[in-house]
Amino acid sequence: MTEWYYATADGQRHGPLADAQLRALADAGTIDPQTLVWREGLAQWRPLHEFAVELGLGQLPPPLPAAPGTPPGATPGMYAAPQPQPRPGMPGCLIAVLVAVAGLVVLSVLGILAAIALPAYQDYRLRSISMAAIAEARSHQPAVAEFMAAHDGRCPSNDDEGFGEAESYAGPQLSAVVFGEFEGSDLCGLEATISAPGQEQLDGQAIWLEHDPDQDVWTCTSEVADRHLPEFCRG
Repeated sequence: MTEWYYATADGQRHGPLADAQLRALADAGTIDPQTLVWREGLAQWRPLHEFAVELGLGQLPPPLPAAPGTPPGATPGMYAAPQPQPRPGMPGCLIAVLVAVAGLVVLSVLGILAAIALPAYQDYRLRSISMAAIAEARSHQPAVAEFMAAHDGRCPSNDDEGFGEAESYAGPQLSAVVFGEFEGSDLCGLEATISAPGQEQLDGQAIWLEHDPDQDVWTCTSEVADRHLPEFCRG
C-alpha cells in the first residue's frame, strides 16, 4: 500500500496516509492542487495536481499562470514602480518626520492584519488535523458495512471476529476506535478518538461515523467545535 505525506502552509508534515485518505482530504478542500505531497520513489516533494490520475482525483485546476504582462524570464521586482524621491530642497528633519510617521502607520496596519490572520490560520490548521482524523476513521467504514451485510444487519462490536480492541486501531491521528451503536442513536457505526497532542481543542475528542442502511449513507458528527471541522461533519 502506498503511503503519502503532505505539507501544510506552516511547513508541518502530515502522514503517512493511504490513497483513500489523501483523496478524502482533497475532496473536502483541506488540501488543494498546489499542496506539496511525497511518497516513496519521489526524489522531492511535488504538487498534488501532478498525481491526480494516480490518486483518482479527477480533473484538478492547473497551477496559476504568471501575472499578466510579465515578460518571460522576468523576476519579481524587475518592474517594480520607482520609489518617490524627496523634492529638491526638502529639509532633512521633515523627511525624517515623514519616514517616522509612515513607519508607525505600517506597524499599525501589520498589527491589525496579524490580529485577524493568526486566529484564522489557527482554525485552518486545526481543521486540517480533524479532517485527517476523519479520513483515517473513514477507512474503517467498509468493515462495518461488510459485517452488517453478512450478519442480517447486525451491528459489529470490537469483540466480533475480524475486529480488535479499540486501542489497536490507533494511528497518526487516532488513539482508538470503538464499533457499535451509541447513546442517542439507533444507527450502527464507529466512534473514533482524535489523537492530537498539544492541541487541547482536538486531543481526546470524539468523532462519530454512523451508517444508515435504508439510505446507504454515512453521517459524521463530533464533539469538536464546528469551526475546527469540515462542513460535512458540523452540527
